[in-house]
Amino acid sequence: MSNYQPLPSLHIAMYPWFAMGHLTPYLHLSNKLAERGHRISFFVPTKTQQKLQALNLHPHLISFIPITVPHVDGLPPGAETTNDVPFPSNSLLMDAMDLTQPAILQLICELNPNFVFFDFTPWLPKLLRQLGTGIKSINYVIISPAIVGYVRSPERKVLMEKSVLTEDDLINELINPPPSFPPSSIKLPAHEARMLAPFLLKEFGSGTKLIERLKISLKECDALAFRTCREMEGKYCDYLETQLRKPVLLAGPVVPETPTTELDEKWAKWLERFEAKSVIYCAFGTECVLKIDQFQELLLGFELTGLPFFAALKPPMGVEAIESALPEGFEGRVKGRGVVSWGWVQQPLMLKHPSVGCFVTHCGPSSLMEGLVSECQLVLLPNVADQLAIARVMGRDLRVGVEVEKGEEDGVFTKEGVCKAVRDVMDEESEVGKEVRRNHAKWREFLSSKGLENSYIDSFVEKLHALLGLN
Repeated sequence: MSNYQPLPSLHIAMYPWFAMGHLTPYLHLSNKLAERGHRISFFVPTKTQQKLQALNLHPHLISFIPITVPHVDGLPPGAETTNDVPFPSNSLLMDAMDLTQPAILQLICELNPNFVFFDFTPWLPKLLRQLGTGIKSINYVIISPAIVGYVRSPERKVLMEKSVLTEDDLINELINPPPSFPPSSIKLPAHEARMLAPFLLKEFGSGTKLIERLKISLKECDALAFRTCREMEGKYCDYLETQLRKPVLLAGPVVPETPTTELDEKWAKWLERFEAKSVIYCAFGTECVLKIDQFQELLLGFELTGLPFFAALKPPMGVEAIESALPEGFEGRVKGRGVVSWGWVQQPLMLKHPSVGCFVTHCGPSSLMEGLVSECQLVLLPNVADQLAIARVMGRDLRVGVEVEKGEEDGVFTKEGVCKAVRDVMDEESEVGKEVRRNHAKWREFLSSKGLENSYIDSFVEKLHALLGLN
């Protein structure tokens, strides 16, 4: 007779950054944990709860705990997430999140969970230790471990020891990987280092630079966790575990459940007009805003392919309405075969539609995972930070997609470059297309395996118990 005893259920509090691109992956993980009987207290801004309700697959175990977002001068009234504010105001939203500390402390004292998962609130680990109740902090990072190791490794002595960092300091550091970083295609050209440096040095709430916020979170947490699997990014996780000298837990791919709803009838009817696997679908998430010249080059690139396309994009910088940013004469030339729209799109359903055959993605972690488990060919067009590393891993190491070429000095892409990348993956006769289709099919099958996901989540839970000394 087996001596196996089920591990006791856990109580986990989740407090992700107030952005849909963070809230949603945290909820996906919550669903996987609740599926195994674990209780989740999910802290979420009051009005935003409604947007997440349909994604809560286990409402008897996942409780949304409403958080009132304090008003900060400069924020629009009622602003709760990055969707509600222009990108430059994200720092003010972070100020507001930091001001929730007393409310979070009170809730944690009342709930007394085993763990608190967080990402952008580096004050949480210290707060939990001061309580003295043994609650552990897990820095659940939704971006790639590759870019975390590349940017924030303790091996980068200049970043760790210098009290005042300049952009030049950071640029010089970021051009090359840390000394013992795992062999890979990840290396930032000068233009990408120049783009990333000011982003990391930007004040991000409470007078703290983003790079400092990340540094404190990594240093103070009891353990790190990533939504990835060893087969794809294990070497970067091992590197971080060695460098940070603390556990790194892998949750596996955490593939969202297939939506039970149907695609909006308007778009379903539009897509049905085209041949199978012929439509380009492009989406850059809720926060990516292109410069107007790059916005136009992207659309002209789609036009140049001659294929039908659906582009879900935010208006470019300095422009309020999509229509006023379109290239001259563009609407007339692509009428009937091209749509440019801003608004919420049911992305998993778009990718699943039989007419859609190509996904042009900014390489946000959630979007890329949805693309990997779809049958759409992948064109990679990263914009910031972690997206750059993900694009290198996917495009050059795993070769499951094609990255759009950019200028070596200025980082600018052209309509010809966009068109070429799309044709490379869509042309069934091209050698590049054959290779990426073959590799993508292999990884899609691997990531979609229920056995794989179960194995990772079960191991994840066991390691959480080990942190508490319960197994």
